[in-house]
This record gives sequence, structure tokens and C-alpha cells, in this order.
Amino acid sequence: MSNSPFCTSWPASYTAAASFCFDLDAESAVLAFAPEASSRMSVMSHQSYGPLIGVPRLLAMLGRHGVKATFFVPGYSAHRYPDIVRMIVDQGHEIAHHGYLHEPLGEADEKMERSYLERGLEALDEVAGVRPVGYRAPMWELNYRSPAILAEYGFLYDSSLMDGDSPYELATGRDAESIIEIPIHWSLDDWEQYCYVPSLFEYGVIESPTKTREMWNLELEATTNEGGCFVLTAHPFLTGRPSRTNALSDVIEAAVAAPHVWVATMSEIANHVRSLGLERRILVEPRL
Repeated sequence: MSNSPFCTSWPASYTAAASFCFDLDAESAVLAFAPEASSRMSVMSHQSYGPLIGVPRLLAMLGRHGVKATFFVPGYSAHRYPDIVRMIVDQGHEIAHHGYLHEPLGEADEKMERSYLERGLEALDEVAGVRPVGYRAPMWELNYRSPAILAEYGFLYDSSLMDGDSPYELATGRDAESIIEIPIHWSLDDWEQYCYVPSLFEYGVIESPTKTREMWNLELEATTNEGGCFVLTAHPFLTGRPSRTNALSDVIEAAVAAPHVWVATMSEIANHVRSLGLERRILVEPRL
């Protein structure tokens, strides 16, 4: 049993890990906070590009590399694009929970949070017969009661926090209970690189895929050389476009080519971390 709170041991001959994730937000990313945008046909087409065009292109690219990814799917996306979600499952990729309508948890009370979880679970089961073991909070906005609720619903891991370069056991606040936390970061999210929608996401800057590829490759090399866990998050409505898919393909190729890097799904990583018996980390809410 390790005394380290972070994962420092990887399977077989590997000394680091990498995982590639896709948040299948589609229209839900807009409708969660701007339901009136449902009548904006052009905006809705910008979002639907993800499941309709982006996902098939990304799946083909992943197949060429022999890589299995994790898709975080809002229940609304599953209901709206059931054939696409089933296509992801049929090709052996992991489906994980991402709310129902991409609802942010920041202002949600416990009853609302539970309802988002339950609606999402029901949708994924109804569409694809999947009971996910992983969760990611919409907008990465987890709250301090969430870990205990996730454990209660049987989730193995969460991927919403940014306080590490490797996974760890996150205490839920209930006795010795914990869930696995697999940290992420804004710099490893394509939203900050590519997302621009007038009057909705106008703060965005549409970056060159060349710049994005360079940034992600630098982080891949640095994180894995330190024995960490590189987690990249992309959205099919953004990275599913041709030149951006090519840029991501180059990053994946670099990860696959590195003999010391274990490229795995999030659930594979979480199961490995659980097997290590790590010391639980207790995260205490700041009080003013």
C-alpha cells in the first residue's frame, strides 16, 4: 500500500498515463443557460456539427491509432442523437455521465443535483444500455457535496477538479468512503482554443490548430516525463473539424509512440488507481 496521496505507479512497464476524452455537449452546452437560443437555427447547427460530423470523423481517427477514448455524454445528447451514442459504444469506447442538459451545479441544491444525475443515468441506460462509472460536472463546476452523492449512486470516478497532475482517492466526507479523482485543466480543453459563438461565447478566440497542437504536445511530454497522467478534453463540435482533428491526431500519435506512456480510458485508469490502496485526500471548503 502506497503512502502517497497521488498515483505514482502505473501498470507493467509504463511510467505515465494519458487519456483522451470527448464531451458530447452538442446543443445542451447552449440550451442549459440560454434556452431561448433553441430558435437560432445557425447556432444550433454549430452545435449539432459535433454529433453529426465530428463524432464519425473522430471515431475514424481514433480507430486508425487503435485508441479507446472516454465520451462524457449529457442525457439530452443521448436522447437527441441515440444512433451516434450507440455508434460510440459499438466501437468500444467508454460512455460517462455529463449531466442531463449540461446543467451547472454551482447554484443547484441537492435535490436538483440528484435529479440531473438520475435523468442522465436513465437516458444513457435507455439509449445505449450503459450504466456509467465515471462523471464529469458540466463546466467542471463540482461542489463539495458532489463526491458523496456520486459515491452513493455507484460512481467509481470523477474528472472535474484541477488540483493535481495524477489521479487520487478523494474522500467523500462519509467515513472511509472515497471516489477516484482524475484531474483536468483548462489548458487541456479545446473550448479555450476554438469556441466562438456570437452573443453567446464571444470571449473566445479561434486559435490555429498548429498552436494548439504545440501546446498540447508540450504538456503531454512534460506531464508524462514526470510520471503524471495527461488528460485531454475535446468537444466534437469544435475539434471534430478537419484541421483540428488532424492536430489532435498528431498529439495522440505522440502519446501512442511513447513506450513509457499507458494510453487508456478513464475507467481503466480509475480501476488501476483504486487497486493501489492510496491514502485518501480530504479537501476542505475554505471559510471566510
